[in-house]
Amino acid sequence: MKVGLVGFARAGKTTIFNALTGLSAEVGGFDKKREAAIAVVKVPDSRIDALAEIVHPERNKYAEVTFLDFPPPEERKAGLETEALVQMRESEALVQVVRAFADPLATTPANPLRDLRAFHAELILADLAVIEKRLDRLKKEKGKEREKELLEKCQKILEEEKSLRGVSFFPEEQTLLSGFAFLSQKPLLVVYNVAEDAMHDPLPSSISEYTTSERLTVVPICGKVEMEIAQLDEEERGAFLADLRLTDSARDRFIQQAYTILNLISFFTAGPMEARAWTITSGTTAVKAASKIHSDIERGFIRAEVIAYDDFIRYRGEVGCREMGKMRLEGKDYVMQDGDVVHFRFKV
Repeated sequence: MKVGLVGFARAGKTTIFNALTGLSAEVGGFDKKREAAIAVVKVPDSRIDALAEIVHPERNKYAEVTFLDFPPPEERKAGLETEALVQMRESEALVQVVRAFADPLATTPANPLRDLRAFHAELILADLAVIEKRLDRLKKEKGKEREKELLEKCQKILEEEKSLRGVSFFPEEQTLLSGFAFLSQKPLLVVYNVAEDAMHDPLPSSISEYTTSERLTVVPICGKVEMEIAQLDEEERGAFLADLRLTDSARDRFIQQAYTILNLISFFTAGPMEARAWTITSGTTAVKAASKIHSDIERGFIRAEVIAYDDFIRYRGEVGCREMGKMRLEGKDYVMQDGDVVHFRFKV
Protein backbone atom coordinates (compact mmCIF):
# COMPACT_ATOMS: atom_id res chain seq x y z
CA MET A 1 0.00 0.00 0.00
CA LYS A 2 1.44 3.36 -1.06
CA VAL A 3 0.22 6.42 0.86
CA GLY A 4 1.09 10.00 -0.07
CA LEU A 5 1.25 12.73 2.59
CA VAL A 6 0.15 16.04 1.13
CA GLY A 7 -0.76 19.50 2.32
CA PHE A 8 0.24 23.14 2.36
CA ALA A 9 3.45 24.64 3.74
CA ARG A 10 3.84 24.67 7.55
CA ALA A 11 1.10 22.03 7.98
CA GLY A 12 3.57 19.72 9.73
CA LYS A 13 3.67 17.00 7.06
CA THR A 14 7.25 15.97 7.73
CA THR A 15 6.58 15.92 11.46
CA ILE A 16 3.66 13.56 10.83
CA PHE A 17 5.85 11.54 8.45
CA ASN A 18 8.40 11.12 11.24
CA ALA A 19 5.65 10.23 13.72
CA LEU A 20 4.32 7.49 11.42
CA THR A 21 7.69 6.07 10.39
CA GLY A 22 9.95 6.67 13.38
CA LEU A 23 12.46 8.40 11.09
CA SER A 24 14.11 11.77 11.58
CA ALA A 25 13.58 13.49 8.25
CA GLU A 26 14.53 17.16 8.37
CA VAL A 27 11.49 19.24 9.27
CA GLY A 28 11.09 22.18 6.92
CA GLY A 29 13.82 20.82 4.65
CA PHE A 30 11.93 21.08 1.37
CA ASP A 31 13.29 24.55 0.71
CA LYS A 32 16.65 22.87 0.07
CA LYS A 33 15.53 19.65 -1.58
CA ARG A 34 12.12 19.45 -3.18
CA GLU A 35 11.80 15.67 -3.48
CA ALA A 36 9.46 13.28 -1.72
CA ALA A 37 10.86 11.46 1.30
CA ILE A 38 10.04 7.73 1.26
CA ALA A 39 9.76 5.19 4.08
CA VAL A 40 8.43 1.63 4.29
CA VAL A 41 6.70 0.67 7.55
CA LYS A 42 5.57 -2.75 8.70
CA VAL A 43 1.87 -2.98 9.52
CA PRO A 44 1.51 -4.10 13.15
CA ASP A 45 -0.58 -7.29 13.36
CA SER A 46 -0.59 -9.42 16.48
CA ARG A 47 -2.09 -12.28 14.47
CA ILE A 48 1.26 -12.88 12.77
CA ASP A 49 2.92 -13.32 16.15
CA ALA A 50 0.20 -15.73 17.28
CA LEU A 51 0.57 -17.81 14.10
CA ALA A 52 4.35 -17.88 14.55
CA GLU A 53 3.97 -19.33 18.05
CA ILE A 54 2.25 -22.33 16.46
CA VAL A 55 4.18 -22.92 13.23
CA HIS A 56 7.62 -21.71 14.40
CA PRO A 57 8.66 -20.21 11.04
CA GLU A 58 12.15 -19.07 10.08
CA ARG A 59 10.83 -15.52 9.72
CA ASN A 60 7.74 -13.36 10.13
CA LYS A 61 6.64 -11.12 7.25
CA TYR A 62 4.24 -8.30 8.01
CA ALA A 63 2.27 -6.32 5.46
CA GLU A 64 3.92 -3.03 4.57
CA VAL A 65 2.88 0.56 3.95
CA THR A 66 5.04 2.90 1.88
CA PHE A 67 4.77 6.52 3.01
CA LEU A 68 5.74 9.37 0.71
CA ASP A 69 6.12 12.88 2.09
CA PHE A 70 5.48 15.19 -0.86
CA PRO A 71 6.87 18.75 -0.92
CA PRO A 72 4.19 21.43 -0.43
CA PRO A 73 3.57 24.21 -2.95
CA GLU A 74 6.10 27.02 -2.50
CA GLU A 75 3.22 29.48 -2.47
CA ARG A 76 -0.47 28.76 -2.02
CA LYS A 77 -1.37 30.55 -5.26
CA ALA A 78 1.12 28.52 -7.26
CA GLY A 79 -0.93 25.34 -6.85
CA LEU A 80 0.38 21.82 -6.59
CA GLU A 81 3.62 21.22 -8.46
CA THR A 82 3.74 18.98 -11.54
CA GLU A 83 6.26 16.52 -10.08
CA ALA A 84 4.21 16.14 -6.91
CA LEU A 85 1.04 15.60 -8.96
CA VAL A 86 2.68 12.76 -10.89
CA GLN A 87 3.77 11.01 -7.70
CA MET A 88 0.42 11.63 -6.04
CA ARG A 89 -1.31 9.84 -8.91
CA GLU A 90 0.86 6.79 -8.23
CA SER A 91 -0.31 6.66 -4.59
CA GLU A 92 -3.19 4.40 -3.60
CA ALA A 93 -4.42 6.88 -1.00
CA LEU A 94 -3.76 10.51 -0.08
CA VAL A 95 -3.45 11.96 3.39
CA GLN A 96 -3.93 15.69 3.79
CA VAL A 97 -2.15 17.04 6.84
CA VAL A 98 -4.03 20.09 8.09
CA ARG A 99 -2.51 22.59 10.53
CA ALA A 100 -4.69 23.23 13.58
CA PHE A 101 -2.02 24.79 15.81
CA ALA A 102 -0.43 28.21 16.15
CA ASP A 103 2.86 28.57 14.26
CA PRO A 104 4.90 31.77 14.68
CA LEU A 105 6.79 31.01 11.45
CA ALA A 106 3.65 30.72 9.33
CA THR A 107 2.59 33.73 7.28
CA THR A 108 -1.10 33.15 8.04
CA PRO A 109 -2.95 31.92 11.14
CA ALA A 110 -4.20 28.34 11.26
CA ASN A 111 -7.44 27.91 9.33
CA PRO A 112 -8.15 24.18 8.85
CA LEU A 113 -11.43 24.67 7.01
CA ARG A 114 -9.80 27.03 4.52
CA ASP A 115 -7.01 24.53 3.88
CA LEU A 116 -9.42 21.62 3.43
CA ARG A 117 -11.44 23.55 0.87
CA ALA A 118 -8.35 24.87 -0.92
CA PHE A 119 -6.86 21.40 -1.28
CA HIS A 120 -10.20 20.05 -2.49
CA ALA A 121 -10.16 22.73 -5.19
CA GLU A 122 -6.55 21.89 -6.15
CA LEU A 123 -7.42 18.24 -6.76
CA ILE A 124 -10.44 19.15 -8.85
CA LEU A 125 -8.44 21.58 -10.99
CA ALA A 126 -5.71 18.97 -11.53
CA ASP A 127 -8.28 16.38 -12.67
CA LEU A 128 -10.06 18.86 -14.93
CA ALA A 129 -6.76 19.62 -16.65
CA VAL A 130 -6.24 15.91 -17.38
CA ILE A 131 -9.78 15.52 -18.72
CA GLU A 132 -9.63 18.60 -20.93
CA LYS A 133 -6.34 17.46 -22.44
CA ARG A 134 -7.71 13.97 -23.14
CA LEU A 135 -10.96 15.29 -24.62
CA ASP A 136 -8.98 17.45 -27.03
CA ARG A 137 -7.18 14.34 -28.26
CA LEU A 138 -10.39 12.34 -28.54
CA LYS A 139 -11.74 14.87 -31.03
CA LYS A 140 -9.20 13.45 -33.49
CA GLU A 141 -9.86 9.78 -32.68
CA LYS A 142 -12.72 7.56 -33.78
CA GLY A 143 -14.30 4.68 -31.89
CA LYS A 144 -13.76 6.23 -28.46
CA GLU A 145 -17.31 7.52 -27.95
CA ARG A 146 -17.79 5.62 -24.69
CA GLU A 147 -14.63 7.09 -23.19
CA LYS A 148 -15.58 10.57 -24.39
CA GLU A 149 -19.05 10.27 -22.85
CA LEU A 150 -17.62 9.07 -19.52
CA LEU A 151 -15.01 11.82 -19.36
CA GLU A 152 -17.62 14.45 -20.12
CA LYS A 153 -19.69 13.04 -17.25
CA CYS A 154 -16.68 13.37 -14.94
CA GLN A 155 -15.97 16.85 -16.26
CA LYS A 156 -19.48 17.99 -15.40
CA ILE A 157 -19.18 16.62 -11.85
CA LEU A 158 -15.84 18.34 -11.31
CA GLU A 159 -17.11 21.64 -12.72
CA GLU A 160 -19.78 21.50 -10.01
CA GLU A 161 -16.86 21.45 -7.53
CA LYS A 162 -17.58 17.88 -6.48
CA SER A 163 -14.98 15.14 -6.06
CA LEU A 164 -15.16 11.94 -8.09
CA ARG A 165 -14.56 10.10 -4.81
CA GLY A 166 -18.24 10.15 -3.94
CA VAL A 167 -19.47 8.95 -7.36
CA SER A 168 -20.39 5.32 -8.02
CA PHE A 169 -19.22 4.03 -11.40
CA PHE A 170 -20.07 0.76 -13.13
CA PRO A 171 -17.17 -1.73 -13.24
CA GLU A 172 -16.56 -1.14 -16.94
CA GLU A 173 -16.54 2.62 -16.33
CA GLN A 174 -14.06 2.25 -13.49
CA THR A 175 -11.82 0.18 -15.76
CA LEU A 176 -11.82 3.02 -18.28
CA LEU A 177 -11.06 5.60 -15.59
CA SER A 178 -8.36 3.66 -13.76
CA GLY A 179 -5.60 4.70 -16.15
CA PHE A 180 -6.19 8.38 -15.40
CA ALA A 181 -5.60 7.95 -11.63
CA PHE A 182 -7.80 10.93 -10.86
CA LEU A 183 -6.72 12.60 -7.63
CA SER A 184 -10.21 13.56 -6.52
CA GLN A 185 -11.23 9.91 -6.82
CA LYS A 186 -8.51 8.58 -4.54
CA PRO A 187 -9.36 7.77 -0.92
CA LEU A 188 -8.48 10.80 1.19
CA LEU A 189 -7.72 10.70 4.91
CA VAL A 190 -7.34 13.91 6.91
CA VAL A 191 -4.72 14.17 9.64
CA TYR A 192 -5.81 17.02 11.89
CA ASN A 193 -2.48 18.20 13.31
CA VAL A 194 -3.20 19.75 16.72
CA ALA A 195 -1.25 21.32 19.57
CA GLU A 196 -0.41 19.18 22.59
CA ASP A 197 -3.00 20.89 24.81
CA ALA A 198 -5.73 20.13 22.27
CA MET A 199 -5.03 16.42 21.80
CA HIS A 200 -8.30 15.33 23.39
CA ASP A 201 -10.49 18.22 22.25
CA PRO A 202 -13.45 17.40 19.99
CA LEU A 203 -13.25 18.55 16.38
CA PRO A 204 -14.70 22.02 15.75
CA SER A 205 -18.24 21.79 14.40
CA SER A 206 -17.21 23.44 11.12
CA ILE A 207 -14.61 20.73 10.49
CA SER A 208 -16.98 17.93 11.48
CA GLU A 209 -19.70 19.26 9.19
CA TYR A 210 -17.35 19.71 6.23
CA THR A 211 -15.62 16.34 6.51
CA THR A 212 -18.96 14.58 7.03
CA SER A 213 -20.41 16.23 3.93
CA GLU A 214 -17.33 15.19 1.94
CA ARG A 215 -17.31 11.71 3.52
CA LEU A 216 -13.77 12.15 4.82
CA THR A 217 -12.23 10.32 7.77
CA VAL A 218 -10.34 12.54 10.23
CA VAL A 219 -7.53 11.36 12.52
CA PRO A 220 -6.51 13.98 15.12
CA ILE A 221 -2.78 13.73 15.86
CA CYS A 222 -0.36 15.97 17.71
CA GLY A 223 2.52 15.54 15.30
CA LYS A 224 5.16 17.08 17.54
CA VAL A 225 4.42 14.79 20.50
CA GLU A 226 3.86 11.67 18.38
CA MET A 227 7.15 12.25 16.55
CA GLU A 228 8.97 12.28 19.89
CA ILE A 229 7.21 9.08 20.97
CA ALA A 230 7.97 7.32 17.68
CA GLN A 231 11.69 7.90 18.21
CA LEU A 232 11.70 6.32 21.69
CA ASP A 233 12.69 2.75 22.43
CA GLU A 234 9.80 0.29 22.20
CA GLU A 235 9.62 -0.30 25.96
CA GLU A 236 9.40 3.45 26.70
CA ARG A 237 6.57 4.18 24.27
CA GLY A 238 3.85 2.46 26.26
CA ALA A 239 4.46 4.60 29.34
CA PHE A 240 4.38 7.84 27.35
CA LEU A 241 1.22 6.84 25.51
CA ALA A 242 -0.45 5.99 28.83
CA ASP A 243 0.54 9.39 30.25
CA LEU A 244 -1.12 11.03 27.26
CA ARG A 245 -4.24 8.84 27.63
CA LEU A 246 -3.61 7.19 24.26
CA THR A 247 -4.05 3.46 23.75
CA ASP A 248 -2.20 3.25 20.42
CA SER A 249 0.56 5.14 18.65
CA ALA A 250 -0.16 7.51 15.77
CA ARG A 251 1.14 4.88 13.36
CA ASP A 252 -1.26 2.21 14.62
CA ARG A 253 -4.27 4.55 14.68
CA PHE A 254 -3.44 5.85 11.24
CA ILE A 255 -2.96 2.43 9.63
CA GLN A 256 -6.24 1.16 11.09
CA GLN A 257 -8.07 4.09 9.50
CA ALA A 258 -6.17 3.70 6.20
CA TYR A 259 -7.20 0.04 5.96
CA THR A 260 -10.81 1.06 6.59
CA ILE A 261 -11.01 3.77 3.93
CA LEU A 262 -9.19 1.58 1.40
CA ASN A 263 -11.46 -1.36 2.21
CA LEU A 264 -8.46 -3.62 2.83
CA ILE A 265 -8.21 -6.95 4.63
CA SER A 266 -5.40 -9.44 5.30
CA PHE A 267 -5.06 -13.14 4.68
CA PHE A 268 -2.20 -15.27 5.95
CA THR A 269 0.11 -18.05 4.88
CA ALA A 270 1.80 -19.95 7.70
CA GLY A 271 4.44 -22.65 7.45
CA PRO A 272 7.99 -23.58 8.43
CA MET A 273 9.51 -20.99 6.07
CA GLU A 274 7.45 -17.98 7.11
CA ALA A 275 4.28 -16.63 8.68
CA ARG A 276 3.14 -13.84 6.40
CA ALA A 277 0.33 -11.31 5.98
CA TRP A 278 -0.95 -10.46 2.51
CA THR A 279 -3.07 -7.37 1.92
CA ILE A 280 -6.01 -7.49 -0.49
CA THR A 281 -9.17 -5.52 -1.15
CA SER A 282 -12.30 -6.82 0.51
CA GLY A 283 -14.25 -8.89 -2.03
CA THR A 284 -11.15 -10.39 -3.69
CA THR A 285 -11.62 -13.95 -4.93
CA ALA A 286 -9.29 -16.82 -4.04
CA VAL A 287 -7.68 -16.97 -7.48
CA LYS A 288 -6.90 -13.24 -7.43
CA ALA A 289 -5.59 -13.49 -3.88
CA ALA A 290 -3.27 -16.26 -5.10
CA SER A 291 -1.78 -13.82 -7.62
CA LYS A 292 -0.55 -11.66 -4.74
CA ILE A 293 1.84 -14.49 -3.89
CA HIS A 294 2.87 -15.41 -7.45
CA SER A 295 1.36 -15.24 -10.92
CA ASP A 296 2.12 -18.95 -11.40
CA ILE A 297 -0.23 -19.81 -8.52
CA GLU A 298 -3.03 -17.83 -10.12
CA ARG A 299 -2.38 -19.38 -13.52
CA GLY A 300 -2.28 -22.97 -12.22
CA PHE A 301 -4.85 -22.57 -9.44
CA ILE A 302 -6.48 -25.86 -8.36
CA ARG A 303 -8.03 -25.07 -4.99
CA ALA A 304 -7.52 -23.16 -1.76
CA GLU A 305 -7.29 -24.92 1.58
CA VAL A 306 -8.79 -22.35 3.98
CA ILE A 307 -8.85 -22.17 7.77
CA ALA A 308 -10.37 -19.29 9.70
CA TYR A 309 -7.78 -17.55 11.87
CA ASP A 310 -9.68 -18.17 15.13
CA ASP A 311 -9.91 -21.89 14.33
CA PHE A 312 -6.22 -22.07 13.45
CA ILE A 313 -5.34 -20.60 16.86
CA ARG A 314 -7.94 -22.62 18.80
CA TYR A 315 -6.89 -25.99 17.37
CA ARG A 316 -3.18 -25.16 17.25
CA GLY A 317 -2.53 -25.34 13.55
CA GLU A 318 -3.39 -27.18 10.36
CA VAL A 319 -3.31 -30.72 11.77
CA GLY A 320 -5.70 -29.90 14.60
CA CYS A 321 -8.05 -28.06 12.23
CA ARG A 322 -8.11 -31.03 9.85
CA GLU A 323 -9.01 -33.35 12.71
CA MET A 324 -11.83 -31.04 13.83
CA GLY A 325 -13.15 -30.56 10.29
CA LYS A 326 -12.27 -26.86 10.28
CA MET A 327 -10.35 -26.87 7.00
CA ARG A 328 -12.42 -25.99 3.91
CA LEU A 329 -11.64 -26.62 0.26
CA GLU A 330 -12.58 -23.57 -1.80
CA GLY A 331 -12.55 -22.87 -5.52
CA LYS A 332 -11.50 -19.91 -7.65
CA ASP A 333 -14.61 -17.85 -6.92
CA TYR A 334 -14.43 -18.09 -3.14
CA VAL A 335 -14.45 -14.58 -1.65
CA MET A 336 -11.57 -14.23 0.79
CA GLN A 337 -12.33 -13.21 4.38
CA ASP A 338 -10.17 -11.19 6.72
CA GLY A 339 -7.94 -13.54 8.70
CA ASP A 340 -8.17 -16.54 6.39
CA VAL A 341 -5.14 -18.81 6.74
CA VAL A 342 -4.66 -20.28 3.27
CA HIS A 343 -2.62 -22.89 1.44
CA PHE A 344 -3.04 -22.66 -2.33
CA ARG A 345 -2.78 -25.84 -4.40
CA PHE A 346 -1.68 -25.24 -7.99
CA LYS A 347 -0.07 -26.86 -10.97
CA VAL A 348 1.87 -25.15 -13.75
